[in-house]
Amino acid sequence: MCRLFGMHSAAPVPATFWLLDAPDSLAEQSRRNPDGTGLGYFDTAGRPVVDKQPLAAWEDAEFARAAREVTATTVLAHVRYASTGGPDATNTHPFVQDGRLFAHNGVVEDLDVLDARIAELGVADLVAGQTDSERVFALITASVRARDGDVSAGLIDAVQWLAANVGVFALNILLGTATDLWALRYPDTHDLFVLDRRDPAVHRSFELRSSRIRARADDVPSVVFATERMDDDPGWRALDDAELVHVGPDLEITSHTKVVGAPRHRLTMADLGPVAAASQSSAEQKG
Repeated sequence: MCRLFGMHSAAPVPATFWLLDAPDSLAEQSRRNPDGTGLGYFDTAGRPVVDKQPLAAWEDAEFARAAREVTATTVLAHVRYASTGGPDATNTHPFVQDGRLFAHNGVVEDLDVLDARIAELGVADLVAGQTDSERVFALITASVRARDGDVSAGLIDAVQWLAANVGVFALNILLGTATDLWALRYPDTHDLFVLDRRDPAVHRSFELRSSRIRARADDVPSVVFATERMDDDPGWRALDDAELVHVGPDLEITSHTKVVGAPRHRLTMADLGPVAAASQSSAEQKG
């Protein structure tokens, strides 16, 4: 199962702890997800920057360098276990469209139906690779444009269309700008967690207890999303089925549950082909 990470903070901070040093860092998770690693963030001018390779994070020196050097207010990272589209840079997350970063884990099928829809909406040119994820992102981008830039509304519209028209196994999404971050868990096949670190009195900088690791989490207020609890902080909370969380420019958090009804055709592991099923082998493990 692909792993997701997203962080939105009050000021530019490094994400080194979460990407490299936490007990279950993204680099560690990549040992179970070998098909690609991507890191996306926004520079000081608010422009998206993506560094991605079809390599596992633990063996990608460039990922380690970027993880130690990059500081930003919004960071998305992804380690990939390929389900649709081979290990190639064009199929590696995060993707960029209309100045937004996007990463996804899960599987949607009936891609011919989805391709016809994004062609009808005039956004087929946004898709450079073969993944279901990039196609889903193109649909979201078209929906946000139709909503005059309202990302929350466009995201919900797009997922509602998917739920009604294609087979859905899992569709967990992180979508970010320089000032905002959105997270959607849909449906409840895969876990997606949020950690609210806005209160420095509760979430101070701390040193891990491990005798082998001396890593510190930054004390700048932030909100973190991940597919797994990445440390032993008791504040990690699993998003509900069809819960959309938005973190705004001032780290205000809004959450709406049941934003989309159940998929008309909810896929199970038995519905997936061998490659997709292998990529989702840790699905259906709730936590």
